[in-house]
Amino acid sequence: MRTTDDWITTPITRDLLRGALDLERTEHGLLPHRLPAWARAQNNDGQLAMAESQPSGVRLALRTRATALELDTLPTKRAYVGAPPRPDGVYDLLVDGRPAGRGSVAGGNTLTIDMTTGTAGVEPGPVGTLRFTDLPEGDKDIEIWLPHNETTELVALRTDAPVEPAPDPGRRVWLHHGSSISHGSDAASPTTTWPALAASLGGVELVNLGLGGGALLDPFTARAMRDTPADLISVKIGINVVNADLMRLRAFGPAVHGFLDTIREGHPTAPLLVVSPILCPVHEDTPGPLAPDFTDGGVRFVATGDPAERASGKLTLNVIRDELSRIVTQRAADDENLYHLDGRELYGRADAADLPLPDGIHPDAATHRLIGERFAKLAFADRGAFAG
Repeated sequence: MRTTDDWITTPITRDLLRGALDLERTEHGLLPHRLPAWARAQNNDGQLAMAESQPSGVRLALRTRATALELDTLPTKRAYVGAPPRPDGVYDLLVDGRPAGRGSVAGGNTLTIDMTTGTAGVEPGPVGTLRFTDLPEGDKDIEIWLPHNETTELVALRTDAPVEPAPDPGRRVWLHHGSSISHGSDAASPTTTWPALAASLGGVELVNLGLGGGALLDPFTARAMRDTPADLISVKIGINVVNADLMRLRAFGPAVHGFLDTIREGHPTAPLLVVSPILCPVHEDTPGPLAPDFTDGGVRFVATGDPAERASGKLTLNVIRDELSRIVTQRAADDENLYHLDGRELYGRADAADLPLPDGIHPDAATHRLIGERFAKLAFADRGAFAG
């Protein structure tokens, strides 16, 4: 073990981080956010506040000769009343772009959530330490991808050689927005969420605004996307609008137009890909709201709406897919860089037979890989929306 005299402590600053839109100074250190402060001030939803503070796609990017490093963090772990304990969040280490290690940080705060009552409480806990040793000798680029599903305050970075920001790789920046599926729910690690996998295969830099439960066409999210530098943009819309039972068809269409209009204010000619929902049998023809079911000792989700209510404008995934296709076709007549992708090309009926959604809503690790590989093949191919 090294002594404290062997370590160099480097302040964690914005130029060492990628994928975050804002950094908040806390009593412990820095908390990465995926929505800017002004947008967070307009939000009144605790679920979205939690989701945007979970650093999906956020990573430290360093250039160093260090062969060992330590990162102190204060995680906030989630526990759900009536559900099995969740595993600790995972940190992925990349050296010169290749997987080189994986770890977790014990301890931290615990956020206990009761999904049946909508209440939550936080129990404070201690700072923990992530360690990677025996790194290759010589200059190298290191990325530490933070847990995609665990709020993470960055406290201290120590190495056995000086650290500087990794050089700009010169790749195109892909800005993506979606639901918990894009956020990475039930993926094995932060580099194996489907957007991270697709970004790696497409050779682009990811900014992931997948927000668990929060892809609800909020105007502040659209404005955040408008103001974020990006070369490629995608929005995956639908499942949260249905499972929150947020709006009817009359409001949905204009809300989509407004969301796209706002993005176009900042990115008038960037390729913009609208992705409809993947197959989700729970909500294909049954409206929300969604509710948890604990009857088998785990958590599954069920749709509680009445299919007959589609006649009065209630939304289902099939209704949303038809409306998104119509909207993109209409707008594409005047926007040659607007594209549409049916989400069932990423995960469809045959896939559901082979790889069913374990809780009825979220894909597992194998399905994240399938979706990421298919998205890369469809979007980054020669004739895809994001062709280079």
